[in-house]
Amino acid sequence: MLSDNELEQVAVSALEDLKGVDIKVMDISEMTDITNRLIIVSGTSNRHVRSLAENVSLEAKRAGELPLGKEGEDSGEWVLIDLGSVVVHVMLPDTRERYNLEKFWTDFKREEG
Repeated sequence: MLSDNELEQVAVSALEDLKGVDIKVMDISEMTDITNRLIIVSGTSNRHVRSLAENVSLEAKRAGELPLGKEGEDSGEWVLIDLGSVVVHVMLPDTRERYNLEKFWTDFKREEG
């Protein structure tokens, strides 16, 4: 079983390999028991979003970590890959801007803190 840091690095490397745009890693372990890290990245098209998500899943499997779930592959607008302690959100830029997960978790941290 990989540590959070190792799993994060596997996911980030998989995203970088396929030119994921604006990769952000957020440690949310103090804010929720659901997961420890969020990785948020943009793809340039629906096909790119799906390819990025597929590469994360493939590289996690190669590292011995089976994804617990994957959602949103059909539309390719927003794909979520649940790796347990790391959750990856691959989004089109418009979708990322609309839902603004970075701001949501930053604001949540301020309210909790």
